[in-house]
Amino acid sequence: MGTTILSDLGTEILIPVCALIGIGFALVQWVIVSKVTVSTDGKSSSSGAGADGKNGYAESLIEEEEGINDHSVVHKCAEIQNAIAEGATSFLFTEYQYVGVFMVAFAILIFLFLGSVEGFSTKSQACTYDSSKMCKPALATAIFSTISFLLGAVTSVISGFLGMKIATYANARTTLEARKGVGKAFIVAFRSGAVMGFLLAANGLLVLYIAINVFKLYYGDDWEGLFEAITGYGLGGSSMALFGRVGGGIYTKAADVGADLVGKVERNIPEDDPRNPAVIADNVGDNVGDIAGMGSDLFGSYAESSCAALVVASISSFGVNHEFTAMLYPLLISSVGILVCLLTTLFATDFFEVKAVKEIEPALKKQLVISTVLMTIGIALVSWIALPSTFTIFNFGIQKEVQSWQLFLCVGVGLWAGLIIGFVTEYYTSNAYSPVQDVADSCRTGAATNIIFGLALGYKSVIIPIFAIAISIFVSFSFAAMYGIAVAALGMLSTIATGLAIDAYGPISDNAGGIAEMAGMSHRIRERTDALDAAGNTTAAIGKGFAIGSAALVSLALFGAFVSRAGISTVDVLTPKVFIGLLVGAMLPYWFSAMTMKSVGSAALKMVEEVRRQFNTIPGLMEGTAKPDYANCVKISTDASIKEMIPPGALVMLTPLIVGILFGVETLSGVLAGSLVSGVQIAISASNTGGAWDNAKKYIEAGASEHAKTLGPKGSDPHKAAVIGDTVGDPLKDTSGPSLNILIKLMAVELLVFAPFFATHGGLLFKMF
Repeated sequence: MGTTILSDLGTEILIPVCALIGIGFALVQWVIVSKVTVSTDGKSSSSGAGADGKNGYAESLIEEEEGINDHSVVHKCAEIQNAIAEGATSFLFTEYQYVGVFMVAFAILIFLFLGSVEGFSTKSQACTYDSSKMCKPALATAIFSTISFLLGAVTSVISGFLGMKIATYANARTTLEARKGVGKAFIVAFRSGAVMGFLLAANGLLVLYIAINVFKLYYGDDWEGLFEAITGYGLGGSSMALFGRVGGGIYTKAADVGADLVGKVERNIPEDDPRNPAVIADNVGDNVGDIAGMGSDLFGSYAESSCAALVVASISSFGVNHEFTAMLYPLLISSVGILVCLLTTLFATDFFEVKAVKEIEPALKKQLVISTVLMTIGIALVSWIALPSTFTIFNFGIQKEVQSWQLFLCVGVGLWAGLIIGFVTEYYTSNAYSPVQDVADSCRTGAATNIIFGLALGYKSVIIPIFAIAISIFVSFSFAAMYGIAVAALGMLSTIATGLAIDAYGPISDNAGGIAEMAGMSHRIRERTDALDAAGNTTAAIGKGFAIGSAALVSLALFGAFVSRAGISTVDVLTPKVFIGLLVGAMLPYWFSAMTMKSVGSAALKMVEEVRRQFNTIPGLMEGTAKPDYANCVKISTDASIKEMIPPGALVMLTPLIVGILFGVETLSGVLAGSLVSGVQIAISASNTGGAWDNAKKYIEAGASEHAKTLGPKGSDPHKAAVIGDTVGDPLKDTSGPSLNILIKLMAVELLVFAPFFATHGGLLFKMF
């Protein structure tokens, strides 16, 4: 098989060092952002005076280009920032209390189900894949799977919470920097996104690495059992992500729809107008849905793709021959990914400066391209030093011989497929290209044609990403079986720090625009924040494309690991057991989407009624002489999302358990395959349709081209039609679409964790007949 250039000791040093570098870099970015001070005592300054003027610390914040020296603006910004931060923190604490109870209950379930496989015996058992060897008891797998599940859940919560804290810290700072120019505001928003991206990538890697080493103290040479127990880490991460995405998505869209329908359409007031009672809830929602939910989601993808690769590797030559460096190849890819993303971030913050509005989107796109090119070199390097020249990979009962360059191609194909999906998503959701401009043009004849064009765009946008995913699957499976697919998913997620930085930048810019409007800042500043926000909308859609594409690959890799663990050699579609599973599985994403859409609808209904009530009953509200009751709207969103997130979450978490216990592993395989195939299509089309409607509205509002001017201005009939399209698209792009990729992954990882139980005790109904 051959040895690796990188020693085991080198691996043990390299992985934690890269993770710590990532955390250190995040903290440096945090310190730089904090130099833009926001103080509620009416004074504001940049404490970094004496620094070079490049990133804008040497100038005083108050010296606006327009010659306004207004301390009250800063005071207002600080007040609004505190209100948003308080709302977001209190919502997440409430959400985590409810989800915490669910997690503890589910952890007990994992322990009972897995412990019962061998009747809670403490005796060693024959290994699953090599019965001549003895492995640790099933009870140990139950205990360690439960621990890793809780570890994944806690890391996921921390990832989401830290992201939200960073975003609420940066939003007002971005607004204040926008007074000096769009470039200064861009850098603050992007640096803040980078803090979240690097903290999340590094924490996920470090916790997984420590868990593997601690578990190894007990498991010793039983790597099969060790990495089977580690899969709980992915399950914990995705379980929390599901509730974060669904709960946060319902919260943000209930507030957004309520604010838009009454404020813009009925009352004809601008977006984020302080007279609108739902405006604080709307801005809080950006942080709990788009930031905290997305952070947990991408952490879950990362944890699961790592777990899927490790499980398959543990029963291949890496695990059988105890080759530690080659075994941790997935973690080494992520480690190099952190270094690559660090270098890539410097291109946006230090090497090149954004000076004009038209440079914002290209700067963000360059981040994707640079990180992909550099990562390709990084993967080649890791494959050269960390893999033997030839090795074998477990492939449904037989060992397939693979060479190191083939594995490099598997990771590379996943990485480049991610870039293709990103650019296709951008083409269909950015208002710089014809698809969104056509949707905007269709608003001339009203909301109905806008809806038709938007839906058609979403369906059409599925074609190329699906081909990209299909080609990745074919190439990576041909070279390295299911392990190839798992590392292809890791390839797509290897630049997660940059992806998250770009993604988090969007909601931070959105909040910055909201604060500018509420603080009564000048029209020119609002134009700058709108330009940042429009670019952020597109990058958010790109981020969702990455998340959905990687979810498809991760799910398939986990499916392969499950099939191997459950002892199934083939899944025959023609057998009734499997086919009924396929049908039911394909239906699940529709059922799940129906639940989440209806939840947003019913919560938005309450919000619309409350906003109307306040406009009608609070004297002087429209005139701006009275203040609305923001807290009541925040409470409506919080209560609705907490109540409504439980049924969709339960559907996803309990379906595999019920099907596995009653119908067995073959039907379960069908359910997973069905939900994967239909879920990916719905997720891509929903996200892109919503993104296109949102940017069509922004295209009309900006009025940047002659065509856009013929459709505007704000308040015109085409603009009102565009607002209705945007409102319909809100739950599609921010609730149902992004949550579906978690449904696909979560069911797959749950199958893998519970595989020993299903293989032993599953299929009760078929056993009875």
